[in-house]
Amino acid sequence: MDQPETTQFHAPDIRLVALDLDGTLLTGDKQLPAATQRVIARCVECGVKVVLASARPPRSVRPVYNLLNLDTLSVHYNGALISDLRTNRYWCHMPLPADLVRDVIATARRIDPHCLISVEILDKWYTDRFDEEKAGENGRLNPPAMVGPFDAFVTAPVTKLMLLDEPKRLRPVREAINALYAGQMAMAVSDDYLIQLMHPQADKSTALMKVAEQYGVSSEQVMAVGDAPNDCGMLRWAGLGVAVANAWVEVLDSADVVVPPNDVGGVAYAIQRYVLDVKDQTPA
Repeated sequence: MDQPETTQFHAPDIRLVALDLDGTLLTGDKQLPAATQRVIARCVECGVKVVLASARPPRSVRPVYNLLNLDTLSVHYNGALISDLRTNRYWCHMPLPADLVRDVIATARRIDPHCLISVEILDKWYTDRFDEEKAGENGRLNPPAMVGPFDAFVTAPVTKLMLLDEPKRLRPVREAINALYAGQMAMAVSDDYLIQLMHPQADKSTALMKVAEQYGVSSEQVMAVGDAPNDCGMLRWAGLGVAVANAWVEVLDSADVVVPPNDVGGVAYAIQRYVLDVKDQTPA
């Protein structure tokens, strides 16, 4: 979508801001600019709730949460888990049955024997193959709780199942999962080399709805900012859906407004323009 003229857009009274992390709040090199930190601090000082909504597990959201000195609930695994990082308590958990996960793993490996498969159970990561290079910075900083056969740890409900490989190899796996397990799980897309599978009702939008209700905030009073297809639901649900300019096309189409890309402070711009400036113009 084309970016609307900001002078023609009537911004609602925002009381909660939901932020995706990778590709949105964080820069391409996973940094959180000091200017963005200052704008978020001002937002919090104004009484606005700032909620982090990510595909990440609690352990890799915590550094950003602590850096921003937040005290709110946070959304993880695309909505399959809501946690209170201050108390290390899980507020809402929507896992997949272990037997279903084992069946999907067998299907995926039959089609693509090379794919890397990981399961997340609450805040623990398990895999049968650990590739440090493909695990990235988060994987190196937070290594698996266990590396071994899946039968050893897929005995309890699973929060998120992840399949990782080259896009051309994952394509038939994705097609098979959609055909064989339709309605039994939700598939979230943030990168074309990764398949993320969660509870069929897990989505950032449903989790954000629960968090907003907990804080007594209506959807019209929520601004959500994102960049990837797994953010579309919350952008459509929120009163103000914001896409950074580097977002996927379908995210741009789902947004009410488009702001500068993540590498040039898009989140800071959105909060300043649609939250702080509006409050400054509101009579006391």
